[in-house]
Amino acid sequence: MVIKEKQSGDVVVLTVDGEINFNSSPEFRKSFLKVLDSKNLKVVVNLLNVAYVDSSGLATLVEAHQKIKSAGGKLKLTNLSPKVKGLFEITKLEKLFDIQPNEEDAVKSF
Repeated sequence: MVIKEKQSGDVVVLTVDGEINFNSSPEFRKSFLKVLDSKNLKVVVNLLNVAYVDSSGLATLVEAHQKIKSAGGKLKLTNLSPKVKGLFEITKLEKLFDIQPNEEDAVKSF
């Protein structure tokens, strides 16, 4: 898994490439905590190149959402593949997360 970070105005965009699973979740968690430590409270996670998320990946995303929310910020997800979006619907997590159709809309929605 590769995570690229970029700034779009006052929004940090984390673009994930690869699977978010048991092996890669700790790396994703570190990247997210680094963003939070730098006091960025508007975060978009772009999942365009993520074909698979397992339960530990979902747990990491939920933890990221809770941490940024408790710090007064917002986390948005974008570009979910049909398979990943289906997983969020089955687990009812689409009600927890603000899911936007694309990165541009996600950044504008803050």
